[in-house]
Amino acid sequence: MKAAIHTLGCKVNIYESEYITNILKENGYQIVDFDSKADIYIINTCTVTNTSDKKSEKMIKRARKQNKDAIIIAMGCHAQIKGDNIDADIIIGNKDKSKIISLIEEYQENKNKIKRIYNLDNISFEDMYISSFNNHTRAFVKIQDGCDAFCSYCIIPYARGPIRSKDPKTVIKEITSLVENGYKEIILTGIHTGKYGKDINYTFEQLLKDIIKIRNLYRIRISSIEINELTDPILNLIKDNKIIAKHLHIPLQSGSDKILKLMDRKYDLKFYKDRIEKIRKMIKDVSITTDLIVGFPNENEKDMEDTLKFLKEIKFTKIHTFPYSKREGTKAASMENQIDETIKRKRVKTVLELSDQLEQDFYQSKLNETEEVIIEQTKDGKSYGYTSNYIKVEIDSPLKPNEVISVKINKVNNKKVTGKII
Repeated sequence: MKAAIHTLGCKVNIYESEYITNILKENGYQIVDFDSKADIYIINTCTVTNTSDKKSEKMIKRARKQNKDAIIIAMGCHAQIKGDNIDADIIIGNKDKSKIISLIEEYQENKNKIKRIYNLDNISFEDMYISSFNNHTRAFVKIQDGCDAFCSYCIIPYARGPIRSKDPKTVIKEITSLVENGYKEIILTGIHTGKYGKDINYTFEQLLKDIIKIRNLYRIRISSIEINELTDPILNLIKDNKIIAKHLHIPLQSGSDKILKLMDRKYDLKFYKDRIEKIRKMIKDVSITTDLIVGFPNENEKDMEDTLKFLKEIKFTKIHTFPYSKREGTKAASMENQIDETIKRKRVKTVLELSDQLEQDFYQSKLNETEEVIIEQTKDGKSYGYTSNYIKVEIDSPLKPNEVISVKINKVNNKKVTGKII
């Protein structure tokens, strides 16, 4: 049988889809492109914004249209929140994804719609284990699930449930296996990565210390971490160990203290700025990227001006910006002074223009510097890969994926960075 998978949303979803791809293959399924005619279509959904919901529904409808006789499976966050209203044959929320083979077999046997949506309050970590990634040179390892921050705008704690962590021995075993299979870079991912271990009397710092001991591991990258979870011991680990990538994605969400308070974020601007200054002082050449929400309820023009000023002060390498999206059931959804969509779009555009400039400035600052690059792909006689501080570099030579080379950055043009092998 042929199966096709489409993944929406975060790196955790990418990891989970990869796991499902692998177990489908192990059970004799042929994996095909989503645009192809398949017997089974799996949509790994996202619900972080209204747009995510719409994209999830669109892909479910598209699958049904491509083959009306196919088994349609919706899984993940949108399925967890909107499961009662989804037109799919099998609906799996954020539990029982690892049972997908048995659920397919159950459906094939009786043709009755299956819905696996559970209350997540007391859920345990659903173990998934991957030893290889299809068509990837970097490998993701999901170390954690769930979130207990309950920021006022965010639906994810309701969609993913409470914090739960993968056993550290399993994490080490999984990374060791990936390294043995040739992967040079491992990306640690989770819904709230810095809270890893909270539920098992362990810490993210302890995990990093265990990981850097793995033989032949070249680079470990932290997908995202909150500013108040970047403790001094963790910063010292990054500073002292070449193996930990010098790139940190640290969500900001707003450059206005008023808005941060309304968002129920756990820091103010002074704390954020002080920590960033400390990070830059401790870690040479660190690249810092961020997430930003604009158009949050009660965000006025002064708040936006303050945000832009703060973004310039921090000098992020890149800013991932999103218009505020009202999520039913969250605190912010019932707030007064909701912002017009036209104003949101305008503010997004302004931030993106600033982000482009800051990204260009960061790359320019690296001209003539030597960086180590892990090659990801070769195309038309050129190779492409990433530095430790997450600069994508083009090299004018065909090289093998996962090859590590030293390059001198010799040209930056409109965010395109080229390097010469040295």
